[in-house]
Amino acid sequence: MSSWVLHFFVFALGCCLGSFLNVCIYRLPLSLSIVAPRSFCPHCQAPIRAYDNIPLLSYLLLRGKCRNCQGKIFWRYPMVEALTGGVTLALFLKFGFPLPFFSFLMFSAALLVITFIDLDLRIIPDIISLPGIAIGLLLALLGISITIKESLIGILAGGGTLFVVAFVYEAVTKREGMGGGDVKLLAMIGAWLGWQAILFTLFLASLSGTLIGGGAMLIQKEGRHYAIPFGPFLAFSSLAYVFFGPQLIGWYLGWGRP
Repeated sequence: MSSWVLHFFVFALGCCLGSFLNVCIYRLPLSLSIVAPRSFCPHCQAPIRAYDNIPLLSYLLLRGKCRNCQGKIFWRYPMVEALTGGVTLALFLKFGFPLPFFSFLMFSAALLVITFIDLDLRIIPDIISLPGIAIGLLLALLGISITIKESLIGILAGGGTLFVVAFVYEAVTKREGMGGGDVKLLAMIGAWLGWQAILFTLFLASLSGTLIGGGAMLIQKEGRHYAIPFGPFLAFSSLAYVFFGPQLIGWYLGWGRP
């Protein structure tokens, strides 16, 4: 099999995974089963036929509309499919097909679901973050990712850091500024990536959140009280660590040395 065929196959599998993630993003906040019933149109509730449920391709062929009721299909559905396909291919190019590829693919999938649910509803479901902490610990225990010591310290450093920040912020301002979901999410990130990733993730998330959030506040003209979910920034920053973190940290530590 030539390399481009293999890469296309991996991307296509990632898009299929993205189609399933769309189901999770829609159904989990509604406490609906992600297994049954099969995919349906959110407008008319009609079941979507298998040939109308091909990732990316069906959206293009149907011109973004439901075949049954002609209701508009949200553009985010193909975006999630394409994004998941891209992340899957990037992980394959970095890790190949050993166990780290599958473990980081699972981690990335959880982050993508969390990101879009948080963007929609300003919540991070415990049904993803809490099992994510346990799975991260299990992988560390099995020696697939980091050591169990690094994972445990990562959980304490991640969850503990944001908990302290949230507690101090609420004590000073008398209003909630950081949700418990963010605390559990960073604990999950620590469980998978270790304590070394926590500072990197927090720094990049705070920087990107300030820049993007500041721009959003100016556009919305709602001042500093405009609510911006922090979960997507944490998710993006932890993925950045997976791909570039150790190299960037090594570059920074060596920067300026003769």
